[in-house]
Amino acid sequence: MAPTSEHPEAAAHDATERSSAARVDHAASAVDGSAPTSSAGEPPESAAAEASPIPTSRRASSGPGGRVIALTGAASFLGRNLIGILEEDPRIARVVAIDIKPPDTGGSKLRMHTVDLTEPASEERVAEVLAAEQVDTLVHLCFLSSPTAATAWAHELESVGTMHLLHGARQASLRKLILWSQTILYGAHPTNPNFLTEKHPLRADPDERFFADKMAAERELNAFGAKAKGTTVTILRTAPILGPTVQNYLTRFLARRLVMTMLGFDPLWQFIHEVDAIAAFKLAIDSDFPGTFNIVGDGVLPLSTIVRLAGRTAVPVPHSAAGPLVSGLWAAHAAIAPPSFLRYLRYLCVADGEKAAQVMGFRPVYTTREALLDYTSAQRLRDVRLLQETPA
Repeated sequence: MAPTSEHPEAAAHDATERSSAARVDHAASAVDGSAPTSSAGEPPESAAAEASPIPTSRRASSGPGGRVIALTGAASFLGRNLIGILEEDPRIARVVAIDIKPPDTGGSKLRMHTVDLTEPASEERVAEVLAAEQVDTLVHLCFLSSPTAATAWAHELESVGTMHLLHGARQASLRKLILWSQTILYGAHPTNPNFLTEKHPLRADPDERFFADKMAAERELNAFGAKAKGTTVTILRTAPILGPTVQNYLTRFLARRLVMTMLGFDPLWQFIHEVDAIAAFKLAIDSDFPGTFNIVGDGVLPLSTIVRLAGRTAVPVPHSAAGPLVSGLWAAHAAIAPPSFLRYLRYLCVADGEKAAQVMGFRPVYTTREALLDYTSAQRLRDVRLLQETPA
């Protein structure tokens, strides 16, 4: 996110945005010709439509009885929506949920296995589940979407839990392993280029547990991929996810009547619509794309514009006062995020999605602006109690 001087970049991107209606129509008949899910509130499978067909050699092969997909964090927002889509894919024989509670989108294909990745015994349990279910693809989604004050537990879940999962996966014959990561791990810095590619290092605050554990999980997965011959390893770094049903620190930040900003700074932000985020994972499940990919919406917006479009009032706070203020509120469990997130109110942290477009064929249906407006429409109904909150 950058100072006000970089706003022409936002205008240039917004000028190239295609109409939302045209892309929605295009998405409805896209990925592999599959129809959108009919379940209420579930995003369509085809949101990441490719303009040209994916080569047959890169498609994940199905066994005689169909493919078996396992997901950690199955009860999370991404997990339960992916399960709803996988249930309707005729190429999928079974969907294996690995979590401490079952998702509410499971159907006849779902096999639930209660596994707590924070427990040392989870390594053996994961190995047993993967072998017994004959899983060919494992999607690791068991990461927090918002910061928590329970940092010790978060470390056990994300960093140590990923190690337990990968140790168990080494004992199975996986074809593919997909991990969810986030573009905010690049960090917000005044020296950042306009768009960060996958070649840029992850420079988020290493002292902040929310960032450090996710960066450690990426390192663990890359080490696993270097040794696990024959297993396709994919990391999808999503921009902050926004939409009408998702809940995270970003949606809570924009849901407040008064939105804190930093005096003298107006950084550029980008989002990925919840539909597009889910579609990117489905695309990675369907075909083999080894490597790391930024999953972002087209276009960027200044924070001042985001606050205005959300119908909120910005409250500029001097940098010298913001740190102590947020520290005190976070300690009192009254803040949305810890003080380390204040950097994103000052500096640029915008990722380049060109690699995902060229290699995966990922084309987001929603722009950053459209993702914001879709969220805002639903939030206005929540503001007047006409729409029930959906748990994240």
